Amino acid sequence: MSAGDDKEQILELTRKYDRSAVTEEFVPGVTPIWPSGAALDESDRVALVAAALDMRIAAGDAAREFERGLTKFFGLRKAHLTNSGSSANLLAVSALCSPQLGDRRLCPGDEVVTVAAGFPTTVNPIIQNGLIPVFVDVELGTYNTTVDRVAAAISPRTRAIAIAHTLGNPYPVAEIAQLAEDHGLLLIEDNCDAVGSTYQGQLTGTFGHFATVSFYPAHHIATGEGGCVLTSDLRLARLVEQLRDWGRDCWCEPGQDNTCFKRFAYQLGTLPEGYDHKYIFSEIGYNLKTTDLQAALGLSQLAKLPEFGESRRRNWNRLRESLDGLPGLLLPEPTPGSDPSWFGFVLTVLPDAPFSRRELVAFLEGRKIGTRRLFGGNLTRHPAYIGRDFRISGDLENADIITENTFWVGVYPGLSLEKIDYVAESVREFVLDGVRSGD
Repeated sequence: MSAGDDKEQILELTRKYDRSAVTEEFVPGVTPIWPSGAALDESDRVALVAAALDMRIAAGDAAREFERGLTKFFGLRKAHLTNSGSSANLLAVSALCSPQLGDRRLCPGDEVVTVAAGFPTTVNPIIQNGLIPVFVDVELGTYNTTVDRVAAAISPRTRAIAIAHTLGNPYPVAEIAQLAEDHGLLLIEDNCDAVGSTYQGQLTGTFGHFATVSFYPAHHIATGEGGCVLTSDLRLARLVEQLRDWGRDCWCEPGQDNTCFKRFAYQLGTLPEGYDHKYIFSEIGYNLKTTDLQAALGLSQLAKLPEFGESRRRNWNRLRESLDGLPGLLLPEPTPGSDPSWFGFVLTVLPDAPFSRRELVAFLEGRKIGTRRLFGGNLTRHPAYIGRDFRISGDLENADIITENTFWVGVYPGLSLEKIDYVAESVREFVLDGVRSGD
């Protein structure tokens, strides 16, 4: 039997391997209902094993194919895979700080408008590059900021805007992109929670100078760890590549030499004539690359992205219809003009409710229904940001309400309608019992 035959046999056995045989049936109150998770099947398992059999341990053909698939999906010109969505955000902000951009670059002390009620990795690269985050508040219900809030935050020192689409729900990105253009600002769309969401019929991640994506298992498609930076600006794309790949000036793929046909003919910096181009560094960079194992899984997942989006919308709509009209709770709303591919279903306990968020969450967790906070709530209240240089525009009243009263439950494709219905029934039971006891 040839090596090729051996591989096919192994992959066929891999396809037939069925873990569901040891999976318990759903038992309400006993079986955990996770708020997020990867939706993996036999095709994903086969993709991983095939890459492992070929010992594709660095970025290679699968990585390049996955990047091409992502550019096709988003309709953008360049995609660069990274080892995480957090790294993608770091690369996007760092690229905008490159001296190669001349007067266009962001410099230490420049301001970047962002939101207070979000995830730290949208904000951290701003601080890590010596820039000043300017925090704005969000709306309750959509949990996104508004054009007016962003406009009011712009000062003579403002150079960029970096905002995430919250839990898959787009912010008014077309209007904010126009605002950025009007003021000569750069726009980074943190699209990590919103792959497949649209605003005014256009995919999120396609409005800004950069879009970033995460492939952590909680997100829309999973590679274990992983992320991507996308852009149609070829100069910015080149900077991301350099920063991701140690800061080197060379653009050869791993395992390749002399793509430019003048590897020993460069003279850059104060280096001697003919210094090996593979070891000339033009940026202060990192090693934030992915691997072909991750990319092989990503390719398999990418093919299922439309199906995943349908499942997320189905589960979110089921919860929304089931919980509609419940007293004491503010239910989520899509941003007008949007079609979100939802990351989660967010709930805020109203101030006059006869129960607290803590009590509701404890009830749900007691039934094995997983919950999560709306990330950091008001990030300015966390110890990591105390003493840091930032500015607040307006007040952060809603961010503080989110800190106290907001949480979310899952809608990811791994949740069956039976589980979604149990979540809805549990919330209804708790709320109505609480209302009756408060009468």
